[in-house]
Amino acid sequence: MFCTKCGAQNSDEAVYCQKCGTVLEAEEETRLARPARNNLNDDDETQIFSIRPTLMFVKVGYGLAVLGAFLLVFLLYYAGNLFGLDIPWWFSILAGLSLLLIPAFYHFKQKTVRYILTDAKIEIDQGLISHTTKNVPLRTIQDVTVSATVPQRLLGFGNLVIENAGENNSQIVLKNINSPKKYAEVLLKQMRQLNR
Repeated sequence: MFCTKCGAQNSDEAVYCQKCGTVLEAEEETRLARPARNNLNDDDETQIFSIRPTLMFVKVGYGLAVLGAFLLVFLLYYAGNLFGLDIPWWFSILAGLSLLLIPAFYHFKQKTVRYILTDAKIEIDQGLISHTTKNVPLRTIQDVTVSATVPQRLLGFGNLVIENAGENNSQIVLKNINSPKKYAEVLLKQMRQLNR
């Protein structure tokens, strides 16, 4: 151990300097601060948001199907009276209700799609019976664009177009999202935090 005042060398157990008598203090270790690594397991990931495509068109479809059902029942009743056909009432109602199957199909289809943003990736879940999950790491995303057609802009929703460098510069489109600018900003903010 060296004396901090005169520089003389002393034994490691010495309390006073043998040359000048100064009290010797234990040498401090120099420690390097290393930034914490961001080793995230799947269990450690935090979900930022989970969204589904808008059901606005499905709701409009249900409304149109109900109107079409009433119209079909009326037309079948009117055609039966006009042409002298005996169409059972239950057949008319069943035919009208069958129109509700069209928006129900699209409703079911929309409910099987979910977009999830975690602190490290975007997950795109699709399907019910045959289920597909696509994972896009945030580090491979190059750009996020909001696109909307005129009807989409009027109704307040649009598409998020994600340029992905990991798959031959492919685009991933999150379709028919309510408030797409808000979700694009959240995604970009998460990408900035990840790159720090």
